[in-house]
Amino acid sequence: MALRTAVAAFALALSFVGIADAAPRTDLRIGLVLEPPALDPTAGAAAAIDEVVYQNVFEGLTRIDETGAVQPALASSWDVSADGLSYTFHLVEGATFHDGTTFDADDVVFTYGRITAADSVNAQKALYAGIDSVTAVNANTVEIKLKGPDGLFLFNVGRGDAVIVAPESAANNANTPIGTGPFKFVNWQKGADLTLEQYAGYWGTKPALTKVTYVFINDAAARVNALLAGSIDGINNTDASTLPVFKADPRFKVVVGSTEGETLLVQNNAKAPFSDLKVRQAIAHSLDRAEIIAGASSGYGTPIGSHFPPHSKDYVDLTGTYPYDLDAARKLLAEADYPDGFSATLKLPPVPYATVGGQIVASQLAKVGIKLTQVNLDWNQWLTDVFTNKDYDLTIISHVEPFDIGIYADPNYYFGYNDPDFQAIMKQLNETTDEAARKELLIAAQKRLAEQAVNGYLFELAQTGVWSAKLEGMWQNAPVEGVVLSGIHWTE
Repeated sequence: MALRTAVAAFALALSFVGIADAAPRTDLRIGLVLEPPALDPTAGAAAAIDEVVYQNVFEGLTRIDETGAVQPALASSWDVSADGLSYTFHLVEGATFHDGTTFDADDVVFTYGRITAADSVNAQKALYAGIDSVTAVNANTVEIKLKGPDGLFLFNVGRGDAVIVAPESAANNANTPIGTGPFKFVNWQKGADLTLEQYAGYWGTKPALTKVTYVFINDAAARVNALLAGSIDGINNTDASTLPVFKADPRFKVVVGSTEGETLLVQNNAKAPFSDLKVRQAIAHSLDRAEIIAGASSGYGTPIGSHFPPHSKDYVDLTGTYPYDLDAARKLLAEADYPDGFSATLKLPPVPYATVGGQIVASQLAKVGIKLTQVNLDWNQWLTDVFTNKDYDLTIISHVEPFDIGIYADPNYYFGYNDPDFQAIMKQLNETTDEAARKELLIAAQKRLAEQAVNGYLFELAQTGVWSAKLEGMWQNAPVEGVVLSGIHWTE
């Protein structure tokens, strides 16, 4: 009898071992091309910040889902006044920050006060300039009053720039972020990796993953090797030229979608000769988008003629505004008193579409006498020299922020573009909620930027991800910056 009992117990133990062996993994290692310079999305412009923390560590009153739609987040619901000037947000109850402090209406008031303050360093501060007041009605209710109607207000509330932070921890969020999200920050080995773990006190639905490590791999060959070796489980966006390797390997799935990334040859409009419309028009006529897309992104990407994504219902194709025409480019340069062209610098961030694209652009502009000296920068140098100090002639960058055509209305933005006509269009757009009227204004805004050749509009960046075939729940498209972890899970 004792023997039969022992055998049965052993068999039961073996069955539990089998169950344990079959249990899906709950850890994940994700490769990222760029390491974030800091970790506070409300105080930095780099998209790499949101790739790590948006909807993972930090949450806003609303959130943007994979389709680009607005969903509840720290606000479970909201009411809008008839005149569109007052939004009453009803906050979730029981939410806490990762340091144990309670989330309530006072944190919302603090966050928006910080965003709109005179000394705010928020990269999208202009989006929130229409806020008139933020009032805590009670611990679980906040009223935000606007100066005028804003058709994109709920969307902007859901961006990474407007995630809720606490007064107790906000000052240190750049290096030790503390939010209310499903994952808490654990460790950052700068130059190597960053680790998040599931937050046990999370107020919402617990994610399947318990630990996520972001591994920073700037070199394309190293990313391929890391995926093939299994030292990372996936990457949300990698060099399109490497995709054939993974398409042929059943261990992986290739996930290709679209982004909000308008890839631009940015011109310093505040600086000669780029302050001259004819020079900018000449550059526009010199750009062969098809060649740039083929070389810089292996054919992935959609040509654009203005700063607006082709997948939008309000998009208008303006790629024919300045067709590829070298004779027209030379004529315009001569009219601008540059018959022999000129020399300029092209400062490039460390991403393949920019470094490879820069070589192609330099070759194309050389055909009309514009001689470019390429300067390769690391990410922090680019943010300092180009974005902050505006010390540049030309650069190539993808602006991946959602619905960001309004940045051209800011004369202090690094483009150096100061156009009262465009500013008037955007002012009217921001005050309009009727969808038909908004569409007409958006078309007018796109056409104005195209006609003014403010930047060289190249292509809409594709999202080309490679993941373990055993993973599910990754976003195919990127309507906002970020690798949202909450739905990702292993199937075995």
